[in-house]
Amino acid sequence: MSDAVRSSPTSGAAGSGPASGAAGSGPAGDEITAPWWEATREGRLLLQCCLACGHTQHYPRALCTGCGGTDLGWRESAGRGSVDSYTVVHRSPSPEHPAPYVVARVRLDEGPVLLTNLIGATDWRCDQRVRLAWRELDDGRRLPVFVSDPP
Repeated sequence: MSDAVRSSPTSGAAGSGPASGAAGSGPAGDEITAPWWEATREGRLLLQCCLACGHTQHYPRALCTGCGGTDLGWRESAGRGSVDSYTVVHRSPSPEHPAPYVVARVRLDEGPVLLTNLIGATDWRCDQRVRLAWRELDDGRRLPVFVSDPP
């Protein structure tokens, strides 16, 4: 893949993957997720790609979910996709997550699905087009969230 950036192969468990939530410190990164988290500081959404088979995946893992290979790199997402499924949370599990908020699966145009939040609109529907936005974390990293992307 010409647009992929090689990363060094790693071993061990995938560790904590990126997740959406309210502002705060967010999950800690590890050797597998560190490049992903660093890119969020620059407002770039990276997707992990297998340099052997071309499979694109998210969240970052030690192995390709397509072929099991370990020769993995990164490519930048265009940040566009569609709502695959969503739910509105009306009872928050903690005061740090004021309700209501929308948790969704967004299928990126590149293929992978992100578990994320939808913000800004109240009339969501499945297959609705969305684009990337960011939620700042206290430590300078960001979480990907999505807003409506009208035609």
